[in-house]
Amino acid sequence: MIEITFQGRGGQGVVVASEILSRACFEEGRYPQCFSVFGGERRGAPVASFIRISDEKIYLKCDIDRPGHLVFFDGSLFDEKQISEQITPDGVLLLNTDEVCQFGALGDLKVGQINALEISKKNGLGSIVNTAILGAYVRLTQIV
Repeated sequence: MIEITFQGRGGQGVVVASEILSRACFEEGRYPQCFSVFGGERRGAPVASFIRISDEKIYLKCDIDRPGHLVFFDGSLFDEKQISEQITPDGVLLLNTDEVCQFGALGDLKVGQINALEISKKNGLGSIVNTAILGAYVRLTQIV
């Protein structure tokens, strides 16, 4: 089973991206489980969405504390010093940022970086970065 956490801000399409990925896995005959955590906050407030994907039915009904895959839709939510507490040691990390990052302290993680905002603006999508990030995540992981 793969456990994935998407972290971003309200208005970036975090919840929709998790639903799209879950649906794509379902269409391939896998078993997805998708749920999100957010309150009645305003646009720009932190949002998290969680996905489990398995080749067998999923009976687990608890939070995902330490996923194997972690995707940051907003680079300001990323803290390299705390990453080892947030993801499994051999996990996959995707970071959306326009800054050049050095990921030396991340050990055996498979790391990807994208400037999804630039891609979205270039394609007329404004600040909605979910499709660009989802494309990068699928490319990085080959999950579907």
